[in-house]
Amino acid sequence: MAMEAALVSVATGVLKPVIGKLTVLLGNEYKRFKTVRKEIKSLTNELAAMEAFLLKMSEEEDPDVQDKVWMNEVRELSYDLEDAIDDFMQSIGDKDEKPDGFIEKVKNPLGKLGKMKARRRIGKEIQDLKKQIKEVGERNARYKGREAFSNSKNATVDPRALAIFEHASKLVGIDEPKAEIIKLLTEEDVRASEQQQQPKIVSITGPGGMGKTTLANQVYQELKGKYECWAFISVSRNPDMTNVLRTILSEVAKKDYATTEAGNIQQQIIKIIDFLADKRYFVVVDDIWDVDTWDIIKRAFPATSSTSRIITTTRMNSVAHLCCSSFNGHIYNIRALDMVHSRQLFHTRLFKSDEDCPSYLQEISKQILQKCDGLPLAIIAISGLLANTEKTEVLWNQVKDSIGRTLERNPCVEGMMKILSLSYFDLPPYLKTCLLYLSMYLEDSIIEKEDLIRRWIGEGFIHREGRYTAYEVGERCFNELLNRGLIQPGGTDIYGEVKSCRVHDTILDFIISKSIEENFVTILGVPTMTIVNQSKVVRRLCLQGVEEGNSAVLIADLVFSHVRSLTMVRGLLSIPSLEEFRHLRVLNLKDCSELEDQHLENIVRLFQLRYLNLKRTGISKLPEQIGRLGCLEVLDLRETSIRELPASIVNLRKLVHLLVERDVKFPDGIGKMQALETLKYVDASIQPLYFLCGLGQVMNLRSLKLILEIPLGEEHNKALVSSLCNLGTQNLRSLAFGDQSGLLHEESLCLPTLNDLSICFPAFPQVPTWVGSLKNLQRLRLFVKVLKQDDLCTLGALPSLLVLYLVGKTESNEKLRISGDVGFRFLKIFIYAGCYKPVDLMFGTGSMPKLEKLEFNYICLVEANSLGFGIENLPCLTSVKCITVWGDDGIVEAVKTAMERAASAHLNHPSLLFQR
Repeated sequence: MAMEAALVSVATGVLKPVIGKLTVLLGNEYKRFKTVRKEIKSLTNELAAMEAFLLKMSEEEDPDVQDKVWMNEVRELSYDLEDAIDDFMQSIGDKDEKPDGFIEKVKNPLGKLGKMKARRRIGKEIQDLKKQIKEVGERNARYKGREAFSNSKNATVDPRALAIFEHASKLVGIDEPKAEIIKLLTEEDVRASEQQQQPKIVSITGPGGMGKTTLANQVYQELKGKYECWAFISVSRNPDMTNVLRTILSEVAKKDYATTEAGNIQQQIIKIIDFLADKRYFVVVDDIWDVDTWDIIKRAFPATSSTSRIITTTRMNSVAHLCCSSFNGHIYNIRALDMVHSRQLFHTRLFKSDEDCPSYLQEISKQILQKCDGLPLAIIAISGLLANTEKTEVLWNQVKDSIGRTLERNPCVEGMMKILSLSYFDLPPYLKTCLLYLSMYLEDSIIEKEDLIRRWIGEGFIHREGRYTAYEVGERCFNELLNRGLIQPGGTDIYGEVKSCRVHDTILDFIISKSIEENFVTILGVPTMTIVNQSKVVRRLCLQGVEEGNSAVLIADLVFSHVRSLTMVRGLLSIPSLEEFRHLRVLNLKDCSELEDQHLENIVRLFQLRYLNLKRTGISKLPEQIGRLGCLEVLDLRETSIRELPASIVNLRKLVHLLVERDVKFPDGIGKMQALETLKYVDASIQPLYFLCGLGQVMNLRSLKLILEIPLGEEHNKALVSSLCNLGTQNLRSLAFGDQSGLLHEESLCLPTLNDLSICFPAFPQVPTWVGSLKNLQRLRLFVKVLKQDDLCTLGALPSLLVLYLVGKTESNEKLRISGDVGFRFLKIFIYAGCYKPVDLMFGTGSMPKLEKLEFNYICLVEANSLGFGIENLPCLTSVKCITVWGDDGIVEAVKTAMERAASAHLNHPSLLFQR
C-alpha cells in the first residue's frame, strides 16, 4: 500500500511532515528571507536523503551500533524541528485567531512575519539540526540497506486468520487436551472426604504462546451451560484486584456491577461468597502471574461446593502448584503441537481447503516447523509472514534462514521472540508504527477497532489515499495485522465483521520493549517494562495504574513539553496542567471518572489537538471556546453528563467524527461542519428545527445514527426527510435509525448512495416500499411485524444486497418459500430472527445461489414441516447456525437430526451449530 502523504513513522519520526513543512517555507511568501531560505533548501535535500536511508535501515533486524545511535538522533531531532516550526507558525498569528492548520498559517499576510524573535529561533533550530546531521555526513557511503522480503498486500481479512479463533472444530490439536481437561474436571476422585467437599480445579500451565487461554476457553464454552453460574476472567500481570473481583461478581451474577461503588477487597470477596454459597459454579481465572494474586482470588470461592469447578491458567509453575493445593486440584502441563498438528495449522494459514502444499515447498515447510517446535503462536507468526510472501522456494528459504538457529538452542519464549522479531521487521514502515502503537493499551484489553484507527489517524500514521478515506486506509492496516497473526480478533458484529482485537501477551511484551527502545512510547506504572536508559524527553505518554503517591517519583526529570500523545488508563495523576502539553495531538482520557470540568480549562490552548476522547468521564460541559481547536478531527463524548454543546463547536471545521449521547442538544450551525463524516448518536425528537434543516447541508457525512423517540410536527418531519434525502444523494453510506414514530414507514425516501441500512425498532407493518429503490444497498437490518411473500420479493429484488438480517414472524397460515424466482442473487449472509415465534421458511431449488452463511436465531420449532429448511438447495453454503428457544422435544430433535443429515450430505459439508 503506497502511503504518499506525510506520515509519522516509528522508523523516520516526523521527517516526512518536516520536509513537507520546510517545502512550504520555501514558497513565495518567504522569498525575501534569502539566508533562511538557503539553509532550508540545503536542509530539505539533506533530510530527504536521511529519510531514504532510515527507511532502509528500519528493515535491518540488527543494525550497526553507530548507525542505530545516528538513527535515534535524527529521529528525535525531527520531532524537535517540527515542534519548533509549529511554535513559529503559531507565534506569528494573532493570539485570538482560530488556528486553521499549518498551510493556512503560512498564507497569512507578510506583515505578520516581522516578529524577528520567532524567525531567529526557527533559523537557529534549522542550523543546529543541519550541523548535527553534517557531523555524521561521512557515513553517506554506507547508505545501503539490505533488501527485505517482497510483500503482497491483502486489503481484506483472510478468513483463515480468523478460523483458528472460532469453533473447536476449527482449532488444530485442541480435541485431545480438551478431552483430558474435561475428564479431570468431571471424573470422580477417590480422595479424602474433606477434599471431596471442595471445588475441583485444573491449573493449565506452560510458557506464553502455547495456547493455554484458547484451551481453557474451549472447555469453558462446552461446560458452562451445565452450571448455575459461570465466569471467565483475565487477571494479567498488573491487576487492579478490586476491578477483578467486581468483574467476577458481575459475570457470575449476570448483573453489571462496574458502575457501583467499589468498596474494599474484603467487601467484594464477601459479596461473591454470599452469592455463590448455595450455587454450582464454573469459573476460569486466566493468566495469573503471581501467588499473591491467587491468594486473594481463591478466597472469593466457597470451599464447600464439591460440585463446582475452576480452571486457572498461568506461566508460573509456583502459581499452578498453589492453585491446586488450595482446592481439589490437578496441574495440566500444556504440550506443544506434534508435527502432524503443526503442519495442519501451518497449512490452514497458508493454503485454501482444496489446495495442498506444493511439493517443492514441503521440505522447507518441514524445516521451518522443526524450528517452531510445536509452539502455536510461533507457527501463526511465521505463517503470517509467509502468507505475505510469494510461494517460491527462494523466498521461503530466505525466511527459513533468517530465523537462524535460536529456536534449536532454546525452543521456548526466546525462540518465539526471534520469530516475532522477524515478523516485525518484515512489516512495511507504516504497519510497524501501527503495531507499536498498541503498546499504549493495557494487557488483555479489548481494543475497539474504530477507536484504534481514529487514534492512528490523529497521530498522523495514516492519511487519506486517493478515493479511500483515512479511516478506510486504517481498516486495511487493521486487517493486515490480523492476517499476519500479530493481533487476534476480539468481538464481531451481527454480520460477523471483526469490531475489536486483542494483543497476545507475548506479542505485547515484544512491542512494548521495541516502543521503549525507539523512544516511541513512555509507559509509567508497569515496572517490569522500565528501561534504565529510556529518554527523558517524552514523545507519547501512557499512564497505567500509577499510585497517586508514586506519581511524583515516576515523572521526575521527564520533559513533557514535546508530548504528542497522552493516555491516562487509570485515574488522574499529579502531572502538569494540560497547558504544559502544548504539542499534544492525541488526548485520551477515556474512563477517567475523576475528570471534572475544571480539568479541561486549558484544553483550548492545545492548537495541534486532533483527537479528544472523554468517553465515560465525569465531564458535564465543554469549554465555551472549544471551537478554537482548529485541528480537532475526533471528539468522543459518549457516556458523559454533557447534555448541551457550546455554540462554538460548529467552528470545528476539521471535525470528522463526532460521537455524543443521543439526548445532547446541538447549537445552530451544524451545516458549517463540512468535514463531518460520522455523527452518532442523535435524538432527532429533541433537536430544534434549525438542526433538522442544517443536517442536510453536511455533504460529506458518510455514517449517521439517529433516534426518533416521539412523533414530530409536520414542519419538523418535512425538514428531517428533506435532510436525509439530501444526504442520500451525496456521500451517505451508512444509516442506522431507531424510529419509534413510524416516520420512515410512512414517508418515501430517496437514498441512492446508501449501502448499509439498519432500522431496528419498532417493527414495521411491512417492508417499506422505498427500501426497494436502494440499488446500492449491500447490508440491511430490518424488523417487520409479519413477514409475507411480497416482502421477500421486495428484498430479493435489491440488486447489490450481500447481507440481510431480518427479524419478524410469519402468519399462521403463511408458508414462505424462497426460490430462484424470489431473487437474492448475490446474498452471502442471511440471518433470520423469529422473535420467539414459529418459523415456516423453506429454501427451494435455485434459491440464494451465493449464500455462504445462514443463521436462525430465537425461533420456535412446533411443526415437523420445518425439517432441515431445505439447506441442501444452497450450493455455496459453508456454515449454518440455529438457535431455538422452545418447541416440542421430539420436533426439535427431528429438526436437528434432519439438519445434520442435510449438512453431511451437502457437497460443501457446512459446519452446523444447533443450540437450544
